Amino acid sequence: MSNNKIVVGSEEWCALPQLNIPAIKVRVDSGAKTSALHAVNIIPFKKDGIPWVRYEVHPLQNVGKTTIYCESPVLDKRKVKSSSGFGEIRYVIKTALAIAKSSWEIEITLTNRDSMGYRMLLGRQAMAGKILVDPEAAFKLGELSTHILKQHYKVYNNKPSGLKIGILASNPDLYSNRRIIEAGEERGHQMEFLYIKDCYIKLDGKNPEMHYRGGRILDDFDAIIPRIRPSITFYGCALTRHFEAIGVYVQNSAASITQSRDKLYSLQLLINNGLPIPTTGFANSPLDTDDLIKMVGGAPLIVKLLEGTQGKGVVLAETKKAAESLINAFKSLRANILVQEFVKEAEGKDIRCFVINGKVVESIMRTAAPGEFRANIHMGGTAQLVKITPEERRIAILAAKTMNLKVAGVDIIRGHHGALLLEVNSSPGLEGIEGVSKKDIAGLMIEAIEKDLKPKKIN
Repeated sequence: MSNNKIVVGSEEWCALPQLNIPAIKVRVDSGAKTSALHAVNIIPFKKDGIPWVRYEVHPLQNVGKTTIYCESPVLDKRKVKSSSGFGEIRYVIKTALAIAKSSWEIEITLTNRDSMGYRMLLGRQAMAGKILVDPEAAFKLGELSTHILKQHYKVYNNKPSGLKIGILASNPDLYSNRRIIEAGEERGHQMEFLYIKDCYIKLDGKNPEMHYRGGRILDDFDAIIPRIRPSITFYGCALTRHFEAIGVYVQNSAASITQSRDKLYSLQLLINNGLPIPTTGFANSPLDTDDLIKMVGGAPLIVKLLEGTQGKGVVLAETKKAAESLINAFKSLRANILVQEFVKEAEGKDIRCFVINGKVVESIMRTAAPGEFRANIHMGGTAQLVKITPEERRIAILAAKTMNLKVAGVDIIRGHHGALLLEVNSSPGLEGIEGVSKKDIAGLMIEAIEKDLKPKKIN
């Protein structure tokens, strides 16, 4: 204590007793005005005519199975700008903060902090008159051991009693993979991350097996969620196909992933089902360059590598000369490319529809950063919720069905003559769409598996 104020470091443990949270690690940030608490599945409702909000808190970082269900009166709805510069409307509640044997009420906003390093941020408004910060120190009030945390949260831990689900991917720290694991654990399933490069196959007519590093046989999984990066499509799909062969449910089949990664083949499948796409050309010889440019309406035009994804391998040629040089350069490298009309009226915007089991569960509009033509959030673009038209919904659902994908990200642009389908992604990212919508998309993916495996008893 200093002048009756509590001296804390840059990170500390505190409690929120009114929310039944006995311990949560907070980032102490006097640069932030508002305090924030990690919350998901935030649902407003009314109790005796008064606005309340129902939400779930996972107080321990990267431990999705520890879930506390909370309800609080709504104090306010406020626009808050995050450290990344993104503004959002958040619910504000008032609750007691307990720290160093002292307790007082603070205002706190509810938001999804999965991408942040702490499940709670303590801002200066909550510290005023009560706390002094020593920014060079940490845990001045003491650390909490893993044993103590386990005792605190023992009653809240969901025991895995449902399905055993594997995430077949390359990076366990990727937001999407972490969220899927967390969502599965929240629902009582046993989740495991399987590194693609650590899996290998035994081909045997009588006893085929999937092996994992160290010789472990993977023979007890109920479901596999493939999240295969483009650079390892061939091997990842070989593993997915083998899981299918040994009777394991896979959320997206190897065949559907393979065809979605082949831009030319996927476009052929899509137009065969009557889906509208930008005019596209494909040729083998540089001798056909001039006609190829003409068939897509001339420059400006888009050149795409057949195996590119997430905006990689996509180039805008603004003049005919630039298009000729670009196409001929790719051809000299024996790279397979598509040439596609540039839909100028789209104004650097596209719509990402997230489809799960034949239903569009959320849609966002992505806008390209200044100077960019691709609407890519990871390249400085922005995103917001968008209401799609019945025709856009039909296109998204039919596109996913055509590609035989149970989970898909369908990208659409709006042209003068209506919606045009750009691409169908078999491993759509969750960070952008969950960040904008605040919807538990990962949870919907897990629920889709539960429904597909309904005949299997899920306790």
